[in-house]
Amino acid sequence: MNNKMKKISYFLIGCAIALGFTACSSDDEPKQPSIFANDLKTDSADFDRWLRKNYMDPYNIHIIYRYQDDETDQKYNVIPAKMENVKALAKMMKHIWIDAYEEVVGADFIKSYSPRIFQYIGSAEYRSDGAMVLGTAEGGLKITLFRVNAMDIDNIFIDSISPFPNSAAVPIDMNYWFFHTMHHEFLHILQQTKSYPMEFNTVSAGKYHANDWINVKDEEAPLEGFVTGYASGEAREDMAEIYATYVTHTPEAWEKILKAGEKGSDKTGREAIEKKLEIIKKYMKESWGFELDDLRTVVLRRSHEVLEMDLRTLD
Repeated sequence: MNNKMKKISYFLIGCAIALGFTACSSDDEPKQPSIFANDLKTDSADFDRWLRKNYMDPYNIHIIYRYQDDETDQKYNVIPAKMENVKALAKMMKHIWIDAYEEVVGADFIKSYSPRIFQYIGSAEYRSDGAMVLGTAEGGLKITLFRVNAMDIDNIFIDSISPFPNSAAVPIDMNYWFFHTMHHEFLHILQQTKSYPMEFNTVSAGKYHANDWINVKDEEAPLEGFVTGYASGEAREDMAEIYATYVTHTPEAWEKILKAGEKGSDKTGREAIEKKLEIIKKYMKESWGFELDDLRTVVLRRSHEVLEMDLRTLD
């Protein structure tokens, strides 16, 4: 499946998003213990200390990796993440995502605007129509990442060169399943915090597929002025998809996406994407104080560095 099926706080088609944190039972009802409550407690003390040092103390970010009933959508059957995969993803996320923003914008930026909670789930989550969910975001506070157990931590694959990543690739593409989603959702937080130029909404006005974006293939989306099928749903998602796609792809891959927006002498699709990208770059520079190209350079460099990291040990 090429379209990026994400449940997010701004887009409700086929999604179930909570805008806050809800409890599974009232205060006067006893909570049922999770059948997975003790699965990851063994040998986790060192990792918990590592999380406190690298996430909680410096950034006030909490990683939920033990299965918790009240943090999981009970409509879906999912399983806990493997400890070894949890450690690997936490190390990669710190290096590629948190440290990249800190290097470009500064630690205060992450401290102020990052989601407070990241939850790791071992298996995928499937919608009633069979579509697989990449990740969920709840009110800018919490991001849940799925398929953590599908990672091959001895054979990490981060595809930054394919214009239209293969969602079925083995080993799984870390950009497609994790890092693209994180950049996408983070852009939504920034959109909420400081208004983006409404000019963006006018570039592709009248071309959005509010009710049938799922039928827009990624490879065909550029002809209509969108970088992915998911981007064709509405303007806010369009902006987040351009942002996430741009910073996780090489210039060569980005150019291939733009070329896909051309049909003979007709460059309407390409020109729409380019115009929207320029608006985003201006927004990031004027509202947030950093160059988007600088962030992409750092993200790509750090993505390459991860391939040489020891993901089985804590440091």
